[in-house]
Amino acid sequence: MTIHLPQGPYEPRATPLDLAPAGSPLASRTVFSAAHVVADPYADVTPDSPAAVDWDATLAFRRHLWSHGLGVAEAMDTAQRGMGLDWAGAEELIRRSAAEARSVGGRIACGVGTDQLPPGPATLAEVRSAYEEQLAVVEESGAQAILMASRTLAAAAKGPQDYLDTYAHLLRQATEPVVLHWLGPMFDPALDGYWGSTDLDLATDTFLQVIAEHPDKVDGIKMSLLDADREIDVRRRLPGGVRCYTGDDFNYPELIAGDDRGFSHALLGIFDPLGPLAAHAVRVLDTGDTKGFRELLDPTVELSRHLFQAPTRFYKTGVVFLAWLAGHQDHFTMVGGLQSARSLPHLAKAYELADRLGLFPDPELAESRMRALLTVNGGPR
Repeated sequence: MTIHLPQGPYEPRATPLDLAPAGSPLASRTVFSAAHVVADPYADVTPDSPAAVDWDATLAFRRHLWSHGLGVAEAMDTAQRGMGLDWAGAEELIRRSAAEARSVGGRIACGVGTDQLPPGPATLAEVRSAYEEQLAVVEESGAQAILMASRTLAAAAKGPQDYLDTYAHLLRQATEPVVLHWLGPMFDPALDGYWGSTDLDLATDTFLQVIAEHPDKVDGIKMSLLDADREIDVRRRLPGGVRCYTGDDFNYPELIAGDDRGFSHALLGIFDPLGPLAAHAVRVLDTGDTKGFRELLDPTVELSRHLFQAPTRFYKTGVVFLAWLAGHQDHFTMVGGLQSARSLPHLAKAYELADRLGLFPDPELAESRMRALLTVNGGPR
């Protein structure tokens, strides 16, 4: 039956994409999905209140990702870290998810930042102390640490040396190799000029210097600059044994597939809605079938580029919207009220693109929920 979307009439598909059941562990690539949090829709909160999280639904979604063989990147940007989820909420999320990971044998890595610091200027010593506090929480939980970019460090640092000193200090504290995360300003404008320069070539040199001086403490890097050429250049310059985890939600199929000089692993927000399909594609790649891998993942790029269009930081709204349509949660409410961050035409296009890919396990449910959203917003025109 035709559904009348803002962009025009659309005939929803009747069946989901036919994927083989999850089988052996992923072998050729290490793949993390950055996972969203599910809000409690009945909590009496305001956008300025601490996040009210539906813990049962949030952990159930992580079990969904683990069941397909994916790792979970926890308390990251996709979980609305710094956009509705404060450090108190992130700390509880880390502890709960790490415990859940142990119970099911799932792989987990968690974000370490400085967001417990109060608004306003901070000293470099205060930045280091905040990082250390969060690093201890993650390591005590048994999860791998991801050293996230810090807004406060970006504001406090006077130049590249402050980054070199801060990260050297933190890497000496880490008991296990960590993942370094370079998040570009398209995801968070407060991170412009990270690594001490707005010149990306100079910033890249500083980033690589941190790794070169501590290769035994760096498991890998996550590049989130939406610049495939730069990521390829950086991964070719990494010390042996240090992985590149692509965070490029525009160019991930080609970066994961790689070339005769290497490839990227993955730590991606788009693998939240693409989880089962992404895992299936990597299993195809595990057999050496790069063409089959690309045939599966290349068609998903249009959806990803739509969700991550500027302002990119609001991609979380589309991710949670698709989780609702797919039946992973019973509502389209987000912490901080972020469900209002994207327009109805944007969400309707996301529905169409995801449905064309066969991402919804129950297409009828997705259609009925899309119709309900249209009705709430005045019905079709």
